[in-house]
Amino acid sequence: MAEHEGILLGGEVIEGGITTLTRELLAVGRGLGNELGGPVSILFLGEGISEVAQEAILLGADRSYVVGGPPWERLHPDYYAEVLAAVSWQIRPRLILLGQSDLGRDAAPRLAARLQTVVTLDCTEVKVDSETGRILQTRSVYGGKAMAVWTSKHEPQVITLRARAVKPAEPDASRSGEVVPLNIRVDESKVKGTLLQTVREPVKGVALEEAKVVVAGGGGIGGSEGFRMLEKLAQLLGGAVGATRVPCDEGWVSSSLEIGQTGHVVSPDLYIAVGISGAPQHVVGCSNSKWIVAINRDPEAPIFRLADFGVVGDYREAIPALLEKLKELLSA
Repeated sequence: MAEHEGILLGGEVIEGGITTLTRELLAVGRGLGNELGGPVSILFLGEGISEVAQEAILLGADRSYVVGGPPWERLHPDYYAEVLAAVSWQIRPRLILLGQSDLGRDAAPRLAARLQTVVTLDCTEVKVDSETGRILQTRSVYGGKAMAVWTSKHEPQVITLRARAVKPAEPDASRSGEVVPLNIRVDESKVKGTLLQTVREPVKGVALEEAKVVVAGGGGIGGSEGFRMLEKLAQLLGGAVGATRVPCDEGWVSSSLEIGQTGHVVSPDLYIAVGISGAPQHVVGCSNSKWIVAINRDPEAPIFRLADFGVVGDYREAIPALLEKLKELLSA
């Protein structure tokens, strides 16, 4: 039986374009491919995806596999795992790298079970051990209080990469590769679920994960009224509003705004944490921010150990003063 070689990435396409997370996969995959040798391949599933398959080559792939199927938004994890498994049996990659998206995190364990191999979810770093040549996977453990490094002798290894863990790949017009259509039929009896309905919540302003500025509120905000103040600040800075789990659970804001271990992972240029204590579960979602400003009444709040700048005080006094100063500076 042939040895495992190369890397297979699971590409994601939404509204006809490659997602940011897929570009991050390509950045990691290209780096690993340069060290491990063997081709860096990417799989796209759906219809009308030949253009994105070609774009992936410019972003670092050597080969783009195109498989017809349902659109990404209607894809079931079982179906996706079946296609990935079929492609994996054909090309026998050493590593299969998916994004830690809603679909990726569901499909990865299913894929590992089909291939009778191991899976590591939600990794923040994937690299090669220079001494052993093994693939090392780093992920947070104990609620984000520590980082663990994993490796395995099993191949292929299935790994999911956390969003915003690395910088997305940039296109290189000098790159060349091939787009390979594959005809794969999925046994529908192995798809155990059916998508009945998709409900999309309209995004107001800048999408949270794409925002350069994020103003996030925690339990210290006290209610939905306080978030209206944060919305004014975010709007003035051209950013987006986020939240910790408490405001979402209390219904002060939509659960789609949650940042942290069970929510979004963001990496803006500026992260303003208002009334946020700094629990590890939240910190894992914002620690990659370039600059962090914390506003909290408790001078001992853990968030101040992470912040670059801190304001000890009531946000009801700090935010209006900040708004007034920003308006003055922006109008100057």
